[in-house]
Amino acid sequence: MTDIVIQASSLTRTFGRTVAVQGIELSVNRGEIFGLLGPDGAGKSTTLRLLSGLLTPDAGSVRVLGSDVIRQKASVNPNIAYVSEGFTLYESLSVKENLDFFARLRRVPGKEARARQRELLAFSRLEAFAGRRAEHLSGGMKKKLALCCALIHGPEVVFLDEPTTGIDPLSRRELWRILTTYRSRGVTICLSTPYMDEAEKCDRVALFHGGRIVGAGRPEDLKEQVPGESLELSLAAPWRALALLKDRPGIRGGQVLGNTVRLAVDRAAERIPDLEGALAGNGIKLDNCRTVPFSMEDAFIALASATGVPPVNGPAGPGEESFAPPPFLIANGAGDRAAPAVQVSDLTRKFGSFIAVDRVSFEVRRGEIFGFLGPNGAGKSTTIRMLCGILAPTSGSGWVLGLDIARDVEKLKPRLGYMSQRFSLYKDLTVEENVDFYARLYSVAGRQEQSRKDWVLDMAGLADKKNTLAGQLAGGWKQRLALMAAFIHGPEIVFLDEPTSGMDPLSRRRCWAFLNNIANLGITVFVSTHYMDEAEYCQKLGLLYDGKLAALGTPAALKAELGKPHATVEDVFVSLAEGTR
Repeated sequence: MTDIVIQASSLTRTFGRTVAVQGIELSVNRGEIFGLLGPDGAGKSTTLRLLSGLLTPDAGSVRVLGSDVIRQKASVNPNIAYVSEGFTLYESLSVKENLDFFARLRRVPGKEARARQRELLAFSRLEAFAGRRAEHLSGGMKKKLALCCALIHGPEVVFLDEPTTGIDPLSRRELWRILTTYRSRGVTICLSTPYMDEAEKCDRVALFHGGRIVGAGRPEDLKEQVPGESLELSLAAPWRALALLKDRPGIRGGQVLGNTVRLAVDRAAERIPDLEGALAGNGIKLDNCRTVPFSMEDAFIALASATGVPPVNGPAGPGEESFAPPPFLIANGAGDRAAPAVQVSDLTRKFGSFIAVDRVSFEVRRGEIFGFLGPNGAGKSTTIRMLCGILAPTSGSGWVLGLDIARDVEKLKPRLGYMSQRFSLYKDLTVEENVDFYARLYSVAGRQEQSRKDWVLDMAGLADKKNTLAGQLAGGWKQRLALMAAFIHGPEIVFLDEPTSGMDPLSRRRCWAFLNNIANLGITVFVSTHYMDEAEYCQKLGLLYDGKLAALGTPAALKAELGKPHATVEDVFVSLAEGTR
């Protein structure tokens, strides 16, 4: 009989009028990695806190290692560990001091604590940083340290809330290496993640949507539940091809990934001749067409859509087929496509003796989607802030729309849109008041103001929540509102720092379709992201590491340089990061 170590039955928890999780049923076996997948606000974190005994359920029960986590805490707590999403360690203590503290807190005998500390430091590759204060660690190092502190007392069950969110691909791989090793030792791991690709690393997963589990099981079994088949078309004009094909008979949906179009179809063999004929009739050459497996993102969208329940973080909003560019965006995107939108030469920014951006040079064309990828602390946000005129460069030069970023700041700001990663909205203002603020900030007045405000609210899917405080919105809603507000004045170029963080998969796809339509107008999109699969939506990429530009080129060219069949952008990034390190 399978040894079940976590058992949840009819688990329900509300916060005021909000039902965070409703009727959750799940079981986790000993020595497996069980993933809770879903966007912000879907109920993952609340479920983890209920499973670990940090929250008391309104209804239902949880048993861990055979004991009730609420009524028998004394027998459960010594054998489990919990790591929250935020950094909850002591920043003024060193790596070693944090490990010492948690060993004493968990009453681990001295000799045993020292042996485990040596093993964990070596395993996590933190030995060289044992004396460094936690506040001076990178995002990936902090996540690894938090995991090491959770493992110091040898728990049987570990709960991890989004352990890889916001860190670079190399750190993600190192964290997963640690997790899989401890799984092989019989440790049970229950974790949450918004990254659909991480489902493939789990033994089993539960897909969360609207506070409910809409699918659970092995990743391969869930993907088999997606109706139809998946076709991958390789061609030179993928967005144009998608627009031509998406409404043809037997087509369930589609997306663009790099120079390919993925279509969900009924009876692929029957559809291929029709698709080939439609493309040829419009002068589009099809280089290759093949069936491919569905992804976990495809499975999530199919299973969540079948429930008819809207995502907690907002309605899906307009898709690519319903987006009609307003006149003020069309007019401002009509610049000279041959002229560069961004030119950067040896751009450098120092903070004291620390070099945040080190002699970076690149060029971005008008109407291009330029992806800026890199780990926390690589220099992405600092570079974006210099290009927006918020920070002055220490040395080097930069031009945006032909204007010097150091001397022409006041001329430049009205022509660009900016969405910061963390602070783009005022949480104590309502949705409508935030939109009003942006309209007035950019001098949008008169009859224009109301029509543009209406457009922002409609595109964000928040027309019926305009009187809600921004601080009360779930993460995905906040992201969409901040994104659309950046366009209210009709900018010629937009700088977007992590625009899709927290969005559900369907909203992410539609966001990128929206950005592609914007770029097709001639408006330049400069975007940073931690989702490596989103690199495929960009025409050109710049990969930053330790403040330096490690690689520059199209996704296809960068993958080709790696020389590996079926290489991903994440593979490229990891290879570059390992070489740099």
